[in-house]
Amino acid sequence: MTTTGRGDAPRGPFPLDPWVRSILRCPASGAELVDGSGPLGEPELHSTASSDPLAYPVRDGIPVLLVEDARPL
Repeated sequence: MTTTGRGDAPRGPFPLDPWVRSILRCPASGAELVDGSGPLGEPELHSTASSDPLAYPVRDGIPVLLVEDARPL
């Protein structure tokens, strides 16, 4: 991925432009998503929801924001 042109570099375990990261939300709760790791160390996005947070897989560098593919945290 590229940067935004404002000097922001992609961050996290997989490259996402900062503007994309800032708008990603948990489809189930609407909570912010933060970088996380799965049980085997694979990259995930973790919901910051206060109740029933979910972890979404990242496959081939692409976040899969499907509730049916998420696991409970």
